[in-house]
Amino acid sequence: MAWFLTVWIFLLLLLLEEAAGGSISSSSSSRRCYKRVYSFGDSLADTGNTLYGSSTLPQASEIIPSLNLPYGETYFHQPTGRWSDGRLIIDFIAEQMGIPLVKPYLGIKSGKIKDWNPIMEGVNFAVGGATALDSSFFIDKGIFASNNYSLSVQLDWFMNLLPSLSNSSSGLKEILGSSLFLVGEIGGNDFNHPLREHKSIKEIRKYVPLVINEISSAINKLIEVGAQTLVVPGNLPIGCNFKYLIMFQTSNKSEYDEAGCLKSLNKFVQYYNDMLYAELNRLRLLHPTTTIIYADYYNSALILYRSPTQFGITEPISSACCPLTDVNNPTDLHCGSPGVIACVDPSQYIPWDGWHLTEAAYKLIAQGLFNGPFTNPKLDLSCVHNSEI
Repeated sequence: MAWFLTVWIFLLLLLLEEAAGGSISSSSSSRRCYKRVYSFGDSLADTGNTLYGSSTLPQASEIIPSLNLPYGETYFHQPTGRWSDGRLIIDFIAEQMGIPLVKPYLGIKSGKIKDWNPIMEGVNFAVGGATALDSSFFIDKGIFASNNYSLSVQLDWFMNLLPSLSNSSSGLKEILGSSLFLVGEIGGNDFNHPLREHKSIKEIRKYVPLVINEISSAINKLIEVGAQTLVVPGNLPIGCNFKYLIMFQTSNKSEYDEAGCLKSLNKFVQYYNDMLYAELNRLRLLHPTTTIIYADYYNSALILYRSPTQFGITEPISSACCPLTDVNNPTDLHCGSPGVIACVDPSQYIPWDGWHLTEAAYKLIAQGLFNGPFTNPKLDLSCVHNSEI
């Protein structure tokens, strides 16, 4: 099977890299006990910043789908601002570590979350729709950006939070050094926004170095203040994305791979992920005592699309569990609108609302990160975890 070959190639590259004494040092596989998570990103990791950030907006629930059921129905039984029916990859990481689910920064900042412990708990800065680049970049190009909670804004939130963590440099060093930093997934919307407006892949490729520079800059700043372990995810295989399969539908069968995904979009993502991985290798050389882990979301997700029944998924990728607005018909009902009913069993689907995935899919991707060859170097959470997924 093609996906099986991909896994073995990934493993072979890892073995060759280690045998050659390459960019991954022995310190990269250290067994630090991570006590908390600090997370940056977009809707793939947003655990409620969309909810709390929109609380002052009039009729927010009418314009933001994730504020309504059936979002959140599977695990939380109510909407939490997560863009799925339940838990996200970051939630499964927290569960694997044996720590509470990571609370959203805007809920803490507003005072609506009152039980946050700055010493014991981390913070999630990820916001749905966020980009790596500032929104002004897209405005200048006439491209719609849904908000300006860019990576630099999220990083500013984190820096503003530091004084509340400790009043001493040694205390802050201890807290940050024993924390896991999840830097992404971020950057996907830098490509999603122009793709939705039918910008060409040739044009969007020009954004890749800019996006990676923003991520690299954020990593450097986090390391400067004391981060010791950072997990940096690549992008998902957007060529398998339900909405893109509708937007770019073609009768040319050669445009699709064996899983029914669009080759051109996945090829672009592979290009981006390769460039990101190369930059992480460069950063490893600059920071040899810091552990920088690449999380291969792309291949961890791709095996679900290529062999869904092996993972208990019975519905094809050509359908989503919960309907989403047709991009060519914005007046259409969408997931989260009154009267829109999701499928009976979301666990049988990979797509949730067309843009995002189901809890079941995120769980399987997370398991691939913990148990499979989809982190480089290995993400070892065995030191502290109290529960299994």
